[in-house]
Amino acid sequence: MENNLNNTITVNEPRAACKVADDEIDLRELFTVIWLGKWVIVTIATLFAVVSVVYVINQPDIYTSEALLAPAEQDKSGGLGALGGQLGGLASLAGVNLGGSSNNKSQLAIEILKSRQFSKSFIQEHDILPDLMAVKAWDSETNTVVYDEELYVQAQNKWVREVDAPYKPKPSMQEAYKEFSEIITVKQDDESGMVTIGVEHISPYIAQQWVNWLIEDINQTMKQRDVLEANESTNFLTNQLQQTKVADIRAVLYNLVEEQTKTIMFANVRDEYVFKTVDPAIVPEEKSGPKRALICIISVLFGAFLGAFFVLIKRSLKKD
Repeated sequence: MENNLNNTITVNEPRAACKVADDEIDLRELFTVIWLGKWVIVTIATLFAVVSVVYVINQPDIYTSEALLAPAEQDKSGGLGALGGQLGGLASLAGVNLGGSSNNKSQLAIEILKSRQFSKSFIQEHDILPDLMAVKAWDSETNTVVYDEELYVQAQNKWVREVDAPYKPKPSMQEAYKEFSEIITVKQDDESGMVTIGVEHISPYIAQQWVNWLIEDINQTMKQRDVLEANESTNFLTNQLQQTKVADIRAVLYNLVEEQTKTIMFANVRDEYVFKTVDPAIVPEEKSGPKRALICIISVLFGAFLGAFFVLIKRSLKKD
């Protein structure tokens, strides 16, 4: 038994030693192949470095303007809170909004802000399609943007880009929405509920202006939605009052009408209806992109990796 065990150990030890030796030889051979092909690797890495430098030099600076917002508190005092618990069914039937948390309203506003319909209205109302789709550079001395003449001729207010069907020289709203959604950011802090709206653009002044417009437009949109809903609810409740003779139900309906009137009055006296500006957008002085140094470093490393891979594949093919 002991002899067999010793024999097994004796047999296995040379095999393990051979395996370690083979690994060392393979690793040594790998480094040798890479070292012999170092000039190929250096050449490819240098080529990637040159291409990346040319690319980043031709990329314009991007500026980001941001504003910090707080959800506006909604009035839930008085009879509104009590009616919400007692008359939920009747209020729902009438389409009456008996108040919800300001957090829920801000969440709805954020989703509307990201929607296609809102983006389309925003782009058309402020006529920003050329600034969105055709800007090539920004002149800081004159604070003017330079348009790509292969896309848009400013003097003639004419789109001249060459595209295949179904696209047209003038970008569609679907194209505009795709571009617009890539340059705006809307983030909400889960703990504080604070909302940050940001816009990236070649011109820092345009970035700031668009942030301000977004805040104004989303407040106005939410205000109009609530006023329209309150008016429709009031009309419904008024009709019910004319058809109802029971005193208790009439009292309830009067309370509901009163709350809708409060909603309309509240909306009309407040410009910051959903979001209050805590920290307004400013004209950024420092660019936010592109990260030129990082792009160059990643390109060089990728070129070196590609060169080493090419050298090893070439060596492998020669062996075969």
